[in-house]
Amino acid sequence: MEHLERILILDFGSQYTQLIARRVRELGVFSEIRPYSISPAELAQIQPRGIILSGGPASVYGAEAPLPEPALLAQDIPLLGICYGLQVIGQLCGGEVGRAPQREYGRAELQIDETATLFDGLGDFLTVWMSHGDHLTRIPPDFRVIAHTANAPIAAIRHRHRPLYGIQFHPEVVHTPRGSELLANFVFKVCGCRGDWNASSFVERTVAEIRERVGGEQVLCALSGGVDSTVAAALVGRAVSRQLTCIFVDTGLLRENEAAEVCSFYRNADFEFRFVDAGERFLSCLAGVTDPEQKRKIIGREFIAVFEEEAARLGGVGYLVQGTLYPDVIESVSTRGPSATIKSHHNVGGLPEKMRLRLIEPLRELFKDEVRRAGRELQVPPFILGRHPFPGPGLAVRILGEITPERLAILKPADRIFMEELRRSGEYDRIWQAFAVLLPVQTVGVMGDERTYENVIALRAVTSMDGMTADWAEIPRSLLALISNRIINEVKGVNRVVYDISSKPPSTIEWE
Repeated sequence: MEHLERILILDFGSQYTQLIARRVRELGVFSEIRPYSISPAELAQIQPRGIILSGGPASVYGAEAPLPEPALLAQDIPLLGICYGLQVIGQLCGGEVGRAPQREYGRAELQIDETATLFDGLGDFLTVWMSHGDHLTRIPPDFRVIAHTANAPIAAIRHRHRPLYGIQFHPEVVHTPRGSELLANFVFKVCGCRGDWNASSFVERTVAEIRERVGGEQVLCALSGGVDSTVAAALVGRAVSRQLTCIFVDTGLLRENEAAEVCSFYRNADFEFRFVDAGERFLSCLAGVTDPEQKRKIIGREFIAVFEEEAARLGGVGYLVQGTLYPDVIESVSTRGPSATIKSHHNVGGLPEKMRLRLIEPLRELFKDEVRRAGRELQVPPFILGRHPFPGPGLAVRILGEITPERLAILKPADRIFMEELRRSGEYDRIWQAFAVLLPVQTVGVMGDERTYENVIALRAVTSMDGMTADWAEIPRSLLALISNRIINEVKGVNRVVYDISSKPPSTIEWE
């Protein structure tokens, strides 16, 4: 998608890289993450208004240290280096970086020595978050120190004549309370951005681009009933109207009663709606499969096969719409420098290499909360926008181990009970995502004075802004007790319920 202005974040492997992108977007400026090794030719094609170098775990003086093309710093583009990014600037511009005598981690008091531009309006002192073992020991020629802390005499630098800045701390984390103001100074005062990227401009520009791309061809949309696919369908529907046919595929891996609920709602929609019952087909393909990556790839392959079959029946279909989000892309493909692939998503890493249909992914650059804002702009009903995320592979990645009709019959009612009680208590809207997981173990229990050896259900609920990081939700103990009691009493084959109290990172939200 074309944007009038954008900030590039070059990734050196930091756990905070996605946060930098989010903070810039919150300022109304589009940002995207690219690998640190981006070429000058790619850079010239993108024409960013500014570049931010992320932090990272490496040492710039190491033999295999990730370093950008030296030509990057010769470009006439404003640049801000954060933590490792500061050290990259120092190393490449003729300074020196070494091991700090004392690792600095946590809050620190930053004394600002020069308030102009980057620190404009932030006063003389700033609480910041440090996380580094190396530091700049000698600044490069033509640079000057503009801030320091008790443990870091060179905590921020700037070039005397060019728009090159480096800071040792992390302005993107909440532990730097005024970090967004510092980023705003860089984005607006240094880079000259206007901040005109919002839900309205996104919708307007995306609709125009889809209309131009599609022309007179027919379009299929993979509609699941969730937030992402519904907003994607609304965007494409606004662009091409009656050229759009939405298809809902029941894979047999949906939540209990979900297929009927989705069909009931969408049969009255403005676009063409078709229902495909493919449950037996998907379960047959998944028989005996236990590896989660293989599950995702099988489901991705069958999804495409179903849609290509439907396209053949309709005739003249050239495009397939999917609700792929930016976190799907980030987690599925290791294009961000040294960061590792976390998992394949059925609509990213799980797609076959050769497809007859061309993909339209109008939400590919958005985080979840941005999708919801776009949905409100498109007047998508609130009860859909408020739904928790549901993975494309569905319950296939919430049943650990083999997927069978018998195991689905255990997980579906357990998950339904969990959702019922969260909604009844008012906790559902406070939680980002909640679901039940069927574990591949059985444990001993006592029910009705008899020994049992049955299944374990794990409950997972997290709070988050965009799914890139998450904390486990502190559900009241009394509510957890009620949910556990209902599941064990009402779901045959379960004698134990546990609650997952892991955050992301180090865990992921889904178990597979």
